[in-house]
Amino acid sequence: MKLLITGGSGFFGTHLKRHLAQQNHQVVNFDLYEDPDDVRAGRMALGDLADPDHVARCFRDHGPFDAVIHAAAALAHGVRSSKRLWLSNVTGTRNLVEAAVQDGVRSVIFTSSNCLWGRPLNRPVVEDDVPCPVEDYGRSKLEAERLLRGYSNRLHVIIFRSPTILAAGRIGLLGILFDLILDGKRIPVVGRDKKPYQFISADDYARAIHLALDYHASDTFHVGSDHPTSLEEAYQEVIRRAGSRARLYHLPKVPTIALMKLLNRLRLSPLGPYHYRMIAEEFVFDTSHLKQTLGWRPTKTNGEILFEAFEYYRRYRHQLWANRRNLPAHRRRASMGVIDLLRWVS
Repeated sequence: MKLLITGGSGFFGTHLKRHLAQQNHQVVNFDLYEDPDDVRAGRMALGDLADPDHVARCFRDHGPFDAVIHAAAALAHGVRSSKRLWLSNVTGTRNLVEAAVQDGVRSVIFTSSNCLWGRPLNRPVVEDDVPCPVEDYGRSKLEAERLLRGYSNRLHVIIFRSPTILAAGRIGLLGILFDLILDGKRIPVVGRDKKPYQFISADDYARAIHLALDYHASDTFHVGSDHPTSLEEAYQEVIRRAGSRARLYHLPKVPTIALMKLLNRLRLSPLGPYHYRMIAEEFVFDTSHLKQTLGWRPTKTNGEILFEAFEYYRRYRHQLWANRRNLPAHRRRASMGVIDLLRWVS
């Protein structure tokens, strides 16, 4: 197939491009950031989804496409304003699907998020559960889902919701954790309840999307690792495998989350409502619909996935710091504000 991937220069987009190219698909990358390999190969469409002229130019110059995989998104810690977040994630999605309909695209596959739930259900979340986002990023993803479903009478709309996607190259808000492990510091864990929090391997997620290319219907699927552990248990596995002197200590849940809320309101921390509501709670997607419908199975556990991301950061930490201004949000270490003080007081 000839495929358009939005956000193909980003962390997950890069993994997705590689996987689909290995399956002999022809892939075009639409992104704000250039990928030098894509530029050299003539498969780079540089532009902003929020600008309909940029989107139209991409389809005119590189189309027609059999399917569009919409993986681009502005992140809460990657933009300065809620207006820009909404413009990128909602208006950009509308521009993209309108162009896809005009181009005769058969399917649009959208990568959504567990940020649709800002309050834990204390059980695996199924596709029919009513979303309840508590911050702008989650609301923008939910609105993009609603918008896309309105086009399901003109093309197939396939929505994937994922937990945190990890693999080599994923940094973002994990940077401070990895620094603490590398420096042998004390690492805080909120609360003492070892509630499961699910990750997904970028490669496992890419396989799920690849399977969906041959699914000729509109649907919603949840993706995630099997047998997820708590964050504390995942951290311990990375510390052990890294041979680090780092150790965990527990913070009381209620006052810690209250402090996190205050720091976010004062713009001293990028950890927003989604993070401080979920960091000490359970979140697991029920993936049975995906398994039964497309025959997909995950291959990696939470600890294995997190360690892959850590190993990449350990190897390239200095280069990532030096080039952080030129990388997409998930591929650079996020600015943690006052949270960075943990490196010095732990």
